[in-house]
Amino acid sequence: MASFKAFMPFLFVVCLMVGSVSAQLSSTFYATTCPNVSSIVRGVVEQALRSDDRAGAKLIRLHFHDCFVDGCDGSVLLEDQDGIVSELGANGNAGITGFNIVNDIKAAIENVCPGVVSCADILALASRHSVNLAGGPGWEVQLGRRDGRTANLDGAMELPSPFDDLSVLRRKFRDVQLDDTTDLVALSGAHTFGRSRCRFFDRRLNTSNPDPTLNSTYADELRQNCQPGRDTFVNLDPTTPDTFDSNYFTNLQSNRGLLESDQVLFSTSGAPTISIVNSFASSQSQFFTAFAQSMINMGNLGPLTGSTGEIRTNCRRLN
Repeated sequence: MASFKAFMPFLFVVCLMVGSVSAQLSSTFYATTCPNVSSIVRGVVEQALRSDDRAGAKLIRLHFHDCFVDGCDGSVLLEDQDGIVSELGANGNAGITGFNIVNDIKAAIENVCPGVVSCADILALASRHSVNLAGGPGWEVQLGRRDGRTANLDGAMELPSPFDDLSVLRRKFRDVQLDDTTDLVALSGAHTFGRSRCRFFDRRLNTSNPDPTLNSTYADELRQNCQPGRDTFVNLDPTTPDTFDSNYFTNLQSNRGLLESDQVLFSTSGAPTISIVNSFASSQSQFFTAFAQSMINMGNLGPLTGSTGEIRTNCRRLN
């Protein structure tokens, strides 16, 4: 009891911090300055999906990788330029794409509401619509972020990795003030759609020392799929690869999680994440509710508001 009382002032401060961040963002932020921003973003995402099944997964990955490094400030989008060493040089951002879609969204918005909507908010809205258009939940996106004028390559080196074990993943979520069980499992569920290059999981396929947490039949299928080379793309979800659903969690239950960082959520002995995986596997609605809340939680990480930062004209470069 004494230790709990000692913890309460810290908890109170954290709650105040989270509350103050949430209060600075608003779902109606652009109600008068760009009232159609959400429908504009959705339209461009729909158009991108017609020619690229991976478009939605690309956009949500950009949002994740943005928010995990110094908060949701659009820094992941910046390329090398005077005064900026891009975060794209980090291992965790290897092969990250989707910038062309962000550019298209930005151009469409600038045609209607020039100089108003940030690139950071574009990523938040695009992620919501990407999930919803794939059959997943919607949520009320909090808006009002501004774009940062810095990048943090060293911080990007600490992005969650497909090779991380559960203890490392949990630490990385705690480090950015996200819950290391529910937020971790729910947000990992975004791997219910999209693709991964073989290089991010093929060490699990070593025939002389196979990963014991990988279903052997599935491992054989993956070896066959990866024969063309390590940069071959494989579905993250072998059952419904382009649909946002709870199959990601039933896959984990049958040892068919593609990445090590996926399977450890279920296969780490005694882990508190196991019961959450089981709950989401048995109730898609429970997963959808938790995922939507975790996306809001992540979107509240360190936003720039007020007069800090800027509204970039080009998402890839500082004004």
